[in-house]
Amino acid sequence: MTTSGTSGTPPAPTPTPGPFPQGGGERRPILLGPALKGSLVAGLVAFLLDRGHKLIQLEMMGWRDMCPPPDTTVFCPHQAITPFFDYVLVWNPGISYGLLRDVPIPALFVLMLFATGVLAWWWIKADTVLTRYGLAIAIGGAVSHLIDRLVYGAVPDFFLFFWQNLSFYVFNLSDTAITLGVILLLLDMVLPQRKVPA
Repeated sequence: MTTSGTSGTPPAPTPTPGPFPQGGGERRPILLGPALKGSLVAGLVAFLLDRGHKLIQLEMMGWRDMCPPPDTTVFCPHQAITPFFDYVLVWNPGISYGLLRDVPIPALFVLMLFATGVLAWWWIKADTVLTRYGLAIAIGGAVSHLIDRLVYGAVPDFFLFFWQNLSFYVFNLSDTAITLGVILLLLDMVLPQRKVPA
């Protein structure tokens, strides 16, 4: 005959949640991992290189006064360096590589600010090294573009590559940073080691 009531065995303790999510393998917590500091440094370097170049060229060497923004949309100083590369100054009323030139400046600024915020949120949530580095470098270039909008009302571009009658978009170091960031993101999508956590 059995007796009713609770048994004398104590209940099992409730497991305490650890720093890693359940399922899908072990993953590092958000904002930890070896890519955090490195990607921050990479993004800061991209930002400072672009700001430093523009400070020297526009302010210290006087190109801003020779070609005042944002109305100078032709090559103002135009220095031929090689048969395929010229060093110039042209004020870009659009975004990277002259895109969205006809969008009003206030709307363009809001669009750029929103895009930068999305990239920053993606960087916070990223869990791979290449993604963290790619986003940080792209954010460094994007923030520099935002500063150009606030200070000059347009983005100064300097580098012109061409061949005979064919020419590429005029660009600057922040454009280069954004492009490099996108390349790293694409590599993270196709390389088999993309699952290494950040």
